[in-house]
Amino acid sequence: MKLTGAQIVCESLVKEGVEVIFGILGGVILPLYDTLPQYPQLRHILVRHEQGAAHAAEGYAKATGKVGVCFATSGPGATNLVTGIADACLDSVPLVAITGQVIRPLIGKDAFQEIDITGITLPITKHNYLALDAASLAETIKESFYLARTGRPGPVLIDLPKDVQTSQAEFNYPNKVNLPGYKPTLKGHPAQIKKAARLINEAKQPIILAGRGVNISGAYDELKHLAEEAQIPVVTTLLGISTFPESHALSYGWLGMHGMAYANMAIDAADLVIAIGMRFDDRATGRVSGFAPNAKIIHIDIDPAEIGKNVRVDVPIVGDVKVVLKELNKLITKTEHIDWIGQLDEWRREHPSILIRDCDEILPQYIVRQIYKITKGDAIIVTGVGQHQMWAAQHYFFDKPNSLITSGSLGTMGFELPAAMGAKVGRPDETVWCIAGDGGFQMTLQELATIAKEKIAVKIAVFNNGFLGMVRQWQDLFYGKRYVATHLNCPDFVKIAEAYCIPGLTVKHKKEVTPAIEKAMEEPGPFLINFMVEPEENVYPMVPPGASLAEVMEEPKKGVAKWQRQSTP
Repeated sequence: MKLTGAQIVCESLVKEGVEVIFGILGGVILPLYDTLPQYPQLRHILVRHEQGAAHAAEGYAKATGKVGVCFATSGPGATNLVTGIADACLDSVPLVAITGQVIRPLIGKDAFQEIDITGITLPITKHNYLALDAASLAETIKESFYLARTGRPGPVLIDLPKDVQTSQAEFNYPNKVNLPGYKPTLKGHPAQIKKAARLINEAKQPIILAGRGVNISGAYDELKHLAEEAQIPVVTTLLGISTFPESHALSYGWLGMHGMAYANMAIDAADLVIAIGMRFDDRATGRVSGFAPNAKIIHIDIDPAEIGKNVRVDVPIVGDVKVVLKELNKLITKTEHIDWIGQLDEWRREHPSILIRDCDEILPQYIVRQIYKITKGDAIIVTGVGQHQMWAAQHYFFDKPNSLITSGSLGTMGFELPAAMGAKVGRPDETVWCIAGDGGFQMTLQELATIAKEKIAVKIAVFNNGFLGMVRQWQDLFYGKRYVATHLNCPDFVKIAEAYCIPGLTVKHKKEVTPAIEKAMEEPGPFLINFMVEPEENVYPMVPPGASLAEVMEEPKKGVAKWQRQSTP
C-alpha cells in the first residue's frame, strides 16, 4: 500500500499507540498537519509556543510513562523546542520530537527558515534523524520510539523535509528494530549483586538513596521490600521524591542543597550508601570530596556512563532498577538497625527542617501545606524551578507514587504550566496542581490560552513575591543583599487569567488561603490563585555552594515554630 510520507508518519504514530501530540504548525510541516484530520485517533493540542509543546510532552511522559510527542516547523519552530528537548535529555524523559525541514534540494543553501536542527540537538538527544527518504520513514519512527523508551529513556528528534512528507512510498511497519549497537543492560551482574547483598547484610549504618530511576522502572514495591526487610532508612533525590511513601517510618525526606538537614546528616554518617537509579548530581552531593566520607557505595543504574562519573563507587551494578532489586532482595537477610534509626529520629527531632513559623504573613510553605491538607495528598504536583519548587518538595508530603513532576537537572523556569497541562492530559482523572513562581510563570503563561481552549482542568498557584526569588536569595546570602536585576514588575495575573476566560482570585491575607484553595478545587475547570507572599522569605535548609552536606545552613529562628510530622491527614 502506497502512502505519502505524512500518512506514513501518522500511521506509524498510531501503531506506536500515540494518543496525543502537542505542537504548532508552520510552512514546511503543513503537509503533515494537512494529513492529521485523516487520523482522528491522534489528538492534536495546539500550543501557543513550541517550548510549551516540548514541556507539555514532557509532563505527559513523566505522568504516564509513555513517550511524549511534539511537532514543530523548521527554523525558529525547531529551535524553540530545544530547551524542552534538553530538559528531557537531562531528566531521562522519553520524547519524540518531529520537526519540519525545507525541501531536500534546499538543504544547506540557507533557505528561508532552514536550520540544522539535527546538528543543534546532537548533544541533547539520545539519537536524531534527518529523514531523506519516505520509504525508510516507518523504520525511522519505529527506531525512534524504541530508543526513546528503552534503556535510559530520553528524547529523539526526527527532522522531516517537506518534500519527503509529500512523496509516496510503500508502507510496511516493522515488527521489531534492528539496532545491533544498542543493547541496554537490564540484568545486573550476579557477582556484583552478591557483593552488594553482602555489604547490605553486614552494614551497621546503611542508607538507601533513591532517584528517578525508581519511578522510571516502576520499582516501588521492590524498593519498599528492600527497606523494610533490612530496616534501612530511605532518603531520595529531588527527582526521586514520590518513589517511597513519605509517611513511612523509614522515610527521611530528600537530601541535597535544599533537602532535609537530617537527610544530609544521615548520608554524612552512613557506613553504606545504596544509590538506586540516581546519578549523583552536584545539587544532591554537595562538595563531592565530602560526600558520604565514611561509606562504601553501591550504585545501581541502567546507564553505565553514570557509574563512577561523579562519585567513587565500591560496587557498581549496571541494570534496570526493578530487575536488579528483585534479584538483590532474594539475598537480603532480615535485619534491624535500632540504634541507627534511633539516631536519625533524634536528628529529625533536633533539626526538623520543615518547620512553619507562626506569623501573620502569607508564607509559601503554609500555602503548600494547605494544598496538601485539602487534597489529602491525592494530587499530582507540577513545579517550575526556584524557591517555589523547593517549598513544594519540602512541604507537600508525597505518599502517592510518581506524584511530583518538576524540572531537575536543567532547572528550566517556565516548565510548570505546560508540563502541568501535559500531565493533566495524560492523567485526566487526577487532580493536578501547578505551583509556579511569578518569574517562571511569565515565561510560558501564554499556555493559559491552550488550557482554556482545550478545557484542561489544571489548578494554578502562583507565588507572587515580586522577585526572581532563588537568585535574590543568593544575592541576600552571598552578595551582600545587592539585589541586581531580580526585582519583577508583575502584572495582575488574575486579570490575565480572566482574559483567557479562566477564573481566578488574588489572595493578600493568610485567612484567605484555605478558602481560595477550596474554591479552586470546587471549580470543574482550570482556576488560578495569585498568592501575594512574603517578598523576602528564604528557603532553608541550604547547603552553600562548594560546601559539603554536613555544612548545611538551617533557618535562623524567627519566632515560635510549629513542627508537623510527615504523615497523611
